[in-house]
Amino acid sequence: MTQEEVKVTPWEVSGEIDYEEIIKEFGISPLKELPKEFQKDILFRRGLVFAHRDIQRILEAIKAKKPFAMMTGMMPTGKFHIGHMMVARQMVFWQNMGAKIYITVADIESYHTRNQSLEESRKIAQDYLLNYIALGLKPKNCEIYFQSERSKDGNKANAYYRLQNLFARHATFNEFKAVYGEITPGKMVSSLLQAADMFHPQLPEFNNPLPTLVPVGIDQDPHIRLARDISQRIKGFNFIQLSSTYNFFMPGLKGGKMSASDPTSYIALTDTPKEAKDKIMKHAFSGGQPTLELQRKKGGNPDIDISFQYLKMMFEPDDKKLQKIYNDYKSGKMLTGELKQLLIDKINVFLKHHQAEREKAKKQLDKFLFK
Repeated sequence: MTQEEVKVTPWEVSGEIDYEEIIKEFGISPLKELPKEFQKDILFRRGLVFAHRDIQRILEAIKAKKPFAMMTGMMPTGKFHIGHMMVARQMVFWQNMGAKIYITVADIESYHTRNQSLEESRKIAQDYLLNYIALGLKPKNCEIYFQSERSKDGNKANAYYRLQNLFARHATFNEFKAVYGEITPGKMVSSLLQAADMFHPQLPEFNNPLPTLVPVGIDQDPHIRLARDISQRIKGFNFIQLSSTYNFFMPGLKGGKMSASDPTSYIALTDTPKEAKDKIMKHAFSGGQPTLELQRKKGGNPDIDISFQYLKMMFEPDDKKLQKIYNDYKSGKMLTGELKQLLIDKINVFLKHHQAEREKAKKQLDKFLFK
């Protein structure tokens, strides 16, 4: 795929992404030394959260035991799959580090950019929330809300929508065009609302100014850039500039990005053991050789093998075991079928536990919905 075909926008990701080039192009910083407590989480220990803007503010707040917020959003479309776990697990991590959690259901954005009704977004969002709870999210210090209905508290709701409208004065059409490329009124409205999502925790109706972290995939960075820029122009507010972190995309089973419209590109967290096994055996892209003999002789390439990537990103927490799998596959000692079976076993243990936790989560749903 040529460089011209590479697209990284909030609404489309395609092509072979060069993350080092993205770091330069978007003006973000590689994520390097972190406090030792971060090393307990594989997303940070293995560099899967790879870049940031202004994370030092968050680290200083944690060290000083001062309040900080983590804000992110869910796009309620399609089934919740293992790719969604990248940010969901970060929500749980930051909550455990002391953050007040804000999660917006981007139903207005889904309406404008995906032609999805508000009712359908609400239904899907509740299913997503079951997965968040099953993964460890707790109701304490957590607010989940819809863009279309911020709060039943009129003062809070008014402050949120007022901020969106005040932001509108401080962005230009040319700026939208530069950040997003082709732009529509619906996308402009969505972008301004997302800026309000990111900054409204700092309003007096919520917390007053406090360090705020937004963990995202790199495709969402245009929203953050625009929000950061216009927040510096608006008068009468004393916003602390946003911090952000960026994680690698979890590749689809066939390579490339997972697609909600293609169930063979992902493992859903509601898949049965047989469905998970069949998807991996039939569709997981292999870094192995075309024949068993060549695999034994030349070995495979774990760096492009999807089964190994899934073990690295989610399903093998032991670094020594992961390194042994890497070495065995690369040397030819391990075959592609054996690597796939290892992943199947690990994923199905996870899915069995997760689905049991999802059932328990149904009893907690009311504690999260929607303040």
